[in-house]
Amino acid sequence: MPVKQLLLLRHAKSSWDDPDLDDFARPLAERGLKAAQLIGRELAARGWLPDQALVSPALRTRETWRLVDAELPAHPRVAFSDALYESSATDILSQIRHVDPSNGSLLVVGHNPGLQYLAKQLAGPGSEAKARRRLEGKFPTAAFARFVFEGAWSNLSSARLTHCLRPKDLR
Repeated sequence: MPVKQLLLLRHAKSSWDDPDLDDFARPLAERGLKAAQLIGRELAARGWLPDQALVSPALRTRETWRLVDAELPAHPRVAFSDALYESSATDILSQIRHVDPSNGSLLVVGHNPGLQYLAKQLAGPGSEAKARRRLEGKFPTAAFARFVFEGAWSNLSSARLTHCLRPKDLR
């Protein structure tokens, strides 16, 4: 069975300039704009290219996705899922398990704490020690975790964590 790749990306830094703005409508801050582009370039440089992206519909996740996608050599299919906004690790995993079986690589752009909890939950045997330690610490904005596994999306419960990178690791 071919190896599948799962990328979990927390949205980039959002702006709090307008305290009256609804959480769902918060845009990216200047720092977030730069970080999202940096992550997109890194994914492209490493060849970690998704076949599909699942993205929370919140403004900051959509903007993160747009900037990441602009850096990729090919534009994957994208689906915006209400179930990814303010979701638990269980809810996110449920969305992943419904991905088209033909997809070899999936990128999920979402929010904490659910995204970090899911990453910790998925990190199984053979996971890279340094990446696992980073997951145990802070999973800041624009951080991403890369997993590989054999099997079907519908059966995903554990995977090998290969990388956990933050924008500051890439500068």
